[in-house]
Amino acid sequence: MLELATGTGLALSAGLNAWIPLIFLGVLSRFTDLVSLPSSWAWLENPWVLVILTVLLVLEFVADKIPVLDSINDVVQTVIRPTAGGIAFGAGSMSETATVTDPSTFVQSGQWIPIVSGIVLALGTHAAKAGGRVVANTVSGGTAAPVVSAAEDVTSIGLGFLSVLAPLAIIPVMILFVIGAIMLIRSLVKHRRARAAGHGGDDAYYV
Repeated sequence: MLELATGTGLALSAGLNAWIPLIFLGVLSRFTDLVSLPSSWAWLENPWVLVILTVLLVLEFVADKIPVLDSINDVVQTVIRPTAGGIAFGAGSMSETATVTDPSTFVQSGQWIPIVSGIVLALGTHAAKAGGRVVANTVSGGTAAPVVSAAEDVTSIGLGFLSVLAPLAIIPVMILFVIGAIMLIRSLVKHRRARAAGHGGDDAYYV
């Protein structure tokens, strides 16, 4: 139960920022006793891997706070964040990876479940983040991008700490996430309807 909560929190964190939970796991495993990665995920604590992840984190940190560029970054991250979520869930829940030489055996082993779960959770979080950013940029003319991005980074870091130090706290976070996602979907639908009505009004005027 605790392992699943840890994996869930790290996957949600990856949906906001792909690199934070991976760096979090690698650093804690390398320098503390809070996390002990299984051998199949030990590459996350490799110094060179941590350096590369940190460089990627800095690049995303900057790109995600610049209007227009943040939207382009979200498109690119549509693949990266779910992948990171799968890795974070697998490593966080201490599941072992498998070399897929026999697909049927891999499927029957169930070792794909944590990875796929992480991908789905991170993809859902990423979609909510990207959708929310569209609304925020539209309402503020793009000026809200740095503030919203900083809040997302802080949330990603917070989820990482909760996942390791207080995994059960992830349960209410999940509930809040679902509620927030529903509210966001309603807001996006309302926004699109308003835009469609506006365009319809323009067309009617010119006719």
